[in-house]
Amino acid sequence: MDHDKPRGLWRNSSGERGAGALTRPAVPPSALTELYRDHRVEFVRIGMLLVGDRATAEDVLHDVFLRMQLRPPHLADDTKLLAYARAAILNGCRMALRRRRLIRRLSEPHRPPVWSAESAVILDEDRRTVLRALHRLPRRQREALVLRYYLELSDQESAEAMGVKAGTVRSTVARALAALGRELGEEG
Repeated sequence: MDHDKPRGLWRNSSGERGAGALTRPAVPPSALTELYRDHRVEFVRIGMLLVGDRATAEDVLHDVFLRMQLRPPHLADDTKLLAYARAAILNGCRMALRRRRLIRRLSEPHRPPVWSAESAVILDEDRRTVLRALHRLPRRQREALVLRYYLELSDQESAEAMGVKAGTVRSTVARALAALGRELGEEG
């Protein structure tokens, strides 16, 4: 066994490595067309059961097949195409549900209980003041605060979303909170 060779890379018949050297052929477009024709109803039903509505299920199905057409899977055996497509549909439905939850979360602002009309006005004004101060922060600090406190992501999840390390998120959040405090201190 050769331990100095990179793992996970395919070799073609001439020994070349890398993504362009795949030895397994891509699934032909005719197989994808046949799969879509034969299993479309099944895929839509799976999607409807997972996401709850036909339109989203069909969107997921079309996105999956578009991705498979643009970048055909390289499978060892064409009989695995159906299982691959089902897994892709499941993943597409998961993404659709995450997107739906995120949109719902962003569109429903948290409203603490209000005891009087006067306190409602004060709360709304405070909220606008904080939002103005938040928008004056640099983009990266604003993103870190929104991910960490509004979406309630962990440091690691925020780091993955921002494409940085968790320590960078922690320091960015600390700087953003300090800047926000200074900004709000100047306004209030």
